[in-house]
Amino acid sequence: MNRESNMVELCRKLGYEFQDPDLLAEALRHASYVNEVGDARLRDNERLEFLGDAVLDLAISHILMELFPDAKEGDLSKLRASVVNEKGLSMVAAELDLGSHLLLGKGEEHTGGRQKTSILADTLEALLGAIYMDGGFAKAMQIIRKLFLTYIEGLSSRSLDGDFKSLLQEFTQEAYKTRPEYELVGESGPPHQKIFTVALRIGGKFVAKGEGKSKKEAEQRAAKEAFFCLNKERRNR
Repeated sequence: MNRESNMVELCRKLGYEFQDPDLLAEALRHASYVNEVGDARLRDNERLEFLGDAVLDLAISHILMELFPDAKEGDLSKLRASVVNEKGLSMVAAELDLGSHLLLGKGEEHTGGRQKTSILADTLEALLGAIYMDGGFAKAMQIIRKLFLTYIEGLSSRSLDGDFKSLLQEFTQEAYKTRPEYELVGESGPPHQKIFTVALRIGGKFVAKGEGKSKKEAEQRAAKEAFFCLNKERRNR
């Protein structure tokens, strides 16, 4: 399959035809390819990835508010984080067979770049940014709904009851190949109203602190703070 028919196939899967095909080409152009080609006129997909990240956050937030009208802000944030993460995005990208459409440098090609979750996730965001630039938010929202709705609908109310310690552990194992460590660093108050303070470290580095009426509650609060802080930090790199 040549590149032109390859891109036509991708558009068919998306259910979207670009008015400006150059935007699609830019979305699929990894920095390793641009650096290798050395053509100053070519842009890699990082700017579109930046834009697509914001578009995706807004669209998923909108869909979640529709599907979970009684959910609180913290619950909606947790649900969104369980969808808009590297693992979730790479799964959607894999369903589109996005890896086969990428333009990669030889180095990335030889090290399995077409299957790397980080590259697939970033490219999907770039693709959504390109659709937004080409067709506006309404069209991007339509595509995002099509790509993510089945996955989002699979989130039951049990997702809202899941604890942040489990969510954080899953995230840190994927992102940092390690588990969070919790340490009780303080107790205060009378015996019947004790307040426990827990420090959370990842790879030996202090990340967050939590307080609660029990050690378990303090750990959950530390995990919640760490989860949202690390998730935001990683996505903004």
